[in-house]
Amino acid sequence: MPEVMIITGTRKGIGRYLAEYYTGKGYSVVGCSRSEMDKEIAGYEHHCLDVADEQAVQQMVNEVRKKYGRIDVLLNNAGIASMNHILLTPLATVRKIFETNVFGTFLFAREVAKVMCRQKYGRIVNFATVAAPLKLEGEAAYAASKAAVDNFTKVMAKEVASFNITVNALGPTPVATDLIKGVSDDKMDDLIRTQAIKRLGTFKDIVNVTDFFISKDSDFITGQTLFLGGIS
Repeated sequence: MPEVMIITGTRKGIGRYLAEYYTGKGYSVVGCSRSEMDKEIAGYEHHCLDVADEQAVQQMVNEVRKKYGRIDVLLNNAGIASMNHILLTPLATVRKIFETNVFGTFLFAREVAKVMCRQKYGRIVNFATVAAPLKLEGEAAYAASKAAVDNFTKVMAKEVASFNITVNALGPTPVATDLIKGVSDDKMDDLIRTQAIKRLGTFKDIVNVTDFFISKDSDFITGQTLFLGGIS
């Protein structure tokens, strides 16, 4: 029986690539975003919801559990960013960033972990960002939200370790997606210069890490955040 994977934020960008990649590897993949997919993916099931809507998240996870009988992997990919000086950042923007990046990550991790605890197995990968350790100007709210995800990952890893569940995080460098379209070339060049490996990240770089974290052989690796590109 194929392993069952939930991926959040699958309509475009990294999340869409993850859905295509893991259905291609034989997983039963269930994903979500606020709107419908513009193109079907063979072997993929889609739900429309806001990841910060507790009732909707509970309903989706419960439906997946009932249909498939288990959930083996969660990739908490959904996230939003905003490039604003702190003095020009509206509170509404900060709320939306934290609702998606922190509350959404928390809700899916909590609800999926309930299923994983009963089956005594699971792999959870949350998405962090290099904006946090680099303390990038103009990304105070975004970096703060992802720093919260980083710390949440470390604490949750301890709380569920006895159930054979690992919880890790991946911190990508910028990847050519809609998330960085509004970033100027000069700012992007400055960011890349801070990396040991001076290039944009790729989807392949990301699945190289997720493959490692979700492997059954990675049962002794938990509570870790891996930043790509040589960021420390």
